[in-house]
Amino acid sequence: MDLLSNPFYQRALAAAVLIGFTNGFFSGIVILRRNALSVSALSHTMLPGITLGILITGVLTQFSAFVGALFAALMVGLGSVAVARGNRVSQGTALAVIYTTAFAAGVALLPRLDTRQELEHWLFGDIMAVGNADIWVAFGIGVVTLLVANLLMRPLLLTMFEPNVAAAQGVPVRFIQYLMFALLVLSLVASLQAVGCVLSVGMLVAPAATVSLLTDRTSALFWGGGALGAIGAAAGVLLSGPLGMAPGPVIVMLLGVLFLLAWIFSPRYGLIAARR
Repeated sequence: MDLLSNPFYQRALAAAVLIGFTNGFFSGIVILRRNALSVSALSHTMLPGITLGILITGVLTQFSAFVGALFAALMVGLGSVAVARGNRVSQGTALAVIYTTAFAAGVALLPRLDTRQELEHWLFGDIMAVGNADIWVAFGIGVVTLLVANLLMRPLLLTMFEPNVAAAQGVPVRFIQYLMFALLVLSLVASLQAVGCVLSVGMLVAPAATVSLLTDRTSALFWGGGALGAIGAAAGVLLSGPLGMAPGPVIVMLLGVLFLLAWIFSPRYGLIAARR
């Protein structure tokens, strides 16, 4: 209870709930598209973006890290969609080539930076350092992501499952694909301060993956994933103090434990049910 009266913990909890719900909601799209590996690639792409931001501004600040990560992830993600338009190279192949090139550039530039120690906070997250501005950024990204996803839910789902049918019905399939990648990047960047580049993929995959083991309802993947992401993120922040660990890793570990429990005890798809 003493921790809850601490302004740092209050801001961290608010950010955890906002980021956890936004990423958990969008994880439904990640699971339905079956592109979790693409999310992992994009999460690592934020590193060269942060490096580029430091080189341009000369300092490592929240603004330079956020803008650099957003720029790099957008360029790599949308670039892979553009390259795949020719149907000669698949999107996964294009993403792998562009992502590894960008990541290699970031690693090559690291020795030129004077802020390598501070960079660790952005690799693994430091949600306790979240300020009021960061909370408003997370809130803004969450509102945009949730509004766009809900308003365009039908064309989004139709594009994912039946792109030819969607095109025949007048859905701008290419635009929807770009939009999904843009929303994915926004969700990733929103979790940058909480869990960092390396662990952000956990918040964008684990919630809906856990819910998918418990129900077949598509709507539950989104809203259930959002609720689970918010609860898991808040619980991770609260548990990090007594455990003496950084909140970011605790959040991702907790979501991973919930996924394993669902996989074991799910009444329909769990390990125990499969052995009956």
